[in-house]
Amino acid sequence: MACGLFLVRSIVPLPLAVCHERLSSPWNHLAAVAVSQAYAGGHMDFTKNPGRLAGLLYVLASIVGIFGLLYVPSKLIVDGNAVETARNIAASETLFRLGIAAHLIGEALFVFVALALYDLLKAVNHRNALCMLTLILVAIPIAFLNELNAIAALVLVHGADFLSWFDQPQRDALAMVFLNVHGYGFDVAGIFWGLWLFPLGLLVYRSGFIPRILAVALMANCFAFLISSLTSLVLPHYDALVHGWMRPFHFGEQAFMLWLLIMGAKPRPLEGPAYCSTPS
Repeated sequence: MACGLFLVRSIVPLPLAVCHERLSSPWNHLAAVAVSQAYAGGHMDFTKNPGRLAGLLYVLASIVGIFGLLYVPSKLIVDGNAVETARNIAASETLFRLGIAAHLIGEALFVFVALALYDLLKAVNHRNALCMLTLILVAIPIAFLNELNAIAALVLVHGADFLSWFDQPQRDALAMVFLNVHGYGFDVAGIFWGLWLFPLGLLVYRSGFIPRILAVALMANCFAFLISSLTSLVLPHYDALVHGWMRPFHFGEQAFMLWLLIMGAKPRPLEGPAYCSTPS
């Protein structure tokens, strides 16, 4: 959720770079291999292994995300060319609508990812688990509402009767504005996509049943998201440069997802203070 950052920047507007970085990395083309290897090693029991169930949901949400965040823009959006972009959307309206649906389905699936991870890690530290859950659940409605910008662009390209007093170039330009705002909406959501990874990393580090190197990678991924998103919003002229610097730190989430799917994780019984829930 295996296309490089600079290839992505050549086919879609810059504001979409953060969400593409979340989905496009060398880890993604390994997902199918990982699943096949896991199945080859025996039956994958998702019901008895909560970590593997969380990993499965994570992968499913990511697969949908690849389609909506990478494939559809690469086929339809021409950076800086409103006329060509509008022509592509008009000629492939169904594909554009499927992209909107993929965004919505992916975010809906991520609600269950968050709940599965909360259930897996709440015994490690209840307060941190609740913080993790809250932060990602803030990002989801932002991403849902952001799809209104894509719908508005589609309405403008479609050319409804009430838009007849706008000429075609004006409609195309307005559609491109909404698509750019759509990209910036992902940057806003990206702030919370980053923040939730920090308490998740703390929980993984303290869990005792997931490798600590993944915790470090998740926390590094947190800061990479924050720096990338804020640069896109505040210092857009440095966007490409900063994303290039941050790219090596964006792989923690994918590594964690694949670990859960392949290896699974089962919470250990509470044996000491490190595993005690924080009193409410």
